[in-house]
Amino acid sequence: MSEEKANKNRETLSNGIKKHRTSLPSPMFSRNDFSIWSILRKCIGMELSKITMPVIFNEPLSFLQRLTEYMEHTYLIHKASLLPDPVERMRCVAAFAVSAVASQWERTGKPFNPLLGETYELFREDLGFRLISEQVSHHPPISAFYAEGLNNDFIFHGSIYPKLKFWGKSVEAEPKGIITLKLLEHNEAYTWTNPTCCVHNIIVGKLWIEQYGNMEITNHKTGEKCMLNFKPCGLFGKELHKVEGYIQDKSKKKLCALYGKWTECLYSVDIATFEAYKKNDKKNTEEKKNNKQTGNSDEPDEIPLPECESICVIPGSVLLWKIAPRPSNSTQMYNFTTFAMMLNELDQEMESVIPKTDCRLRPDVRAMENGEIDVASEEKKRLEEKQRAARKNRSKSEEDWKTRWFHQGPNPHTGGHDWIYSGNYWDRNYFNLPDIY
Repeated sequence: MSEEKANKNRETLSNGIKKHRTSLPSPMFSRNDFSIWSILRKCIGMELSKITMPVIFNEPLSFLQRLTEYMEHTYLIHKASLLPDPVERMRCVAAFAVSAVASQWERTGKPFNPLLGETYELFREDLGFRLISEQVSHHPPISAFYAEGLNNDFIFHGSIYPKLKFWGKSVEAEPKGIITLKLLEHNEAYTWTNPTCCVHNIIVGKLWIEQYGNMEITNHKTGEKCMLNFKPCGLFGKELHKVEGYIQDKSKKKLCALYGKWTECLYSVDIATFEAYKKNDKKNTEEKKNNKQTGNSDEPDEIPLPECESICVIPGSVLLWKIAPRPSNSTQMYNFTTFAMMLNELDQEMESVIPKTDCRLRPDVRAMENGEIDVASEEKKRLEEKQRAARKNRSKSEEDWKTRWFHQGPNPHTGGHDWIYSGNYWDRNYFNLPDIY
């Protein structure tokens, strides 16, 4: 992409809000001539954070930037803050929690592992938030983030320790760590953990992603909980991407049902209607199963992934969230969403204020984004070696690494291990920062 086009992508709208780019400087490389099996075959059952992967399997974002995609649907937090009823607020918070993982669909490229001390900031006036994140630990890899509403309506923070394991045909990512959302107007705090993500067909076939496991969202002020089940695909793909569950009060009485697909949408409906629908759906499924057993219908060898039917909307349901379509150039751009396209953009004004640890300044990620795959590979190797040398020097001098923007401490609502924002990042006093690039 020419510099003229890049500048056009970054022009300012008439209302003064910055217009963000809508594509990357260069399309993605084909991975067809590369075999990930040659790298992973010796790693079955191992934790993958210590395995060096060729850059061709990456996408041009750091994991800190990938984490920031939680914020794509921030409007749901703003909406929750304005609602007077706690159950309605919980529905919006649940929709936000589900929407936060939606960008992972078809994103089979691996984000770059953040270097120790790496940071990322994002200020989105149009979406009403600002965010700071830092890589606070390398072994184990832990990323901490802190976001706040520009209207002082919310605080959203967490620390993520993604455990990656290879199981022969799939790679499983378990996102350990606590997510916390505070709605300041209501003095409410919600906490949850994300479901497990799994990338299938690593060896052969089309790569596809599923999320599975339970998500329990707790309102620590009212005692209400939202219990969501991200369903595993199942034998014939019937449950692929489906998520469903209930909001219950502190006495565990069910108040409403939620259902949808984490790749598409989330709905709410009353309990009686939902359970009647489920009962009827189960009956129809059993009838179809019996018919197949008596007939000669051949079952598919593989799960019909992209062609799976969309969600069936139960009459009387309320739509809580629906995903926006991806841009037309997404498949050539690592299957990025519109939001992801702008995460690594860098202009002169931004470069003059961000700290030298911001991952927009990482030369390997920048080279890959620009289509310079050999440069990206060389820079990735250089940065990894530099990080190892720095760790060795600290070990010799018995010097402990000191984080800059976060500190360890108990989560104030769950008591679990967490990383807490120390403050002062936006004062722009970036002295004594490590030279990590």
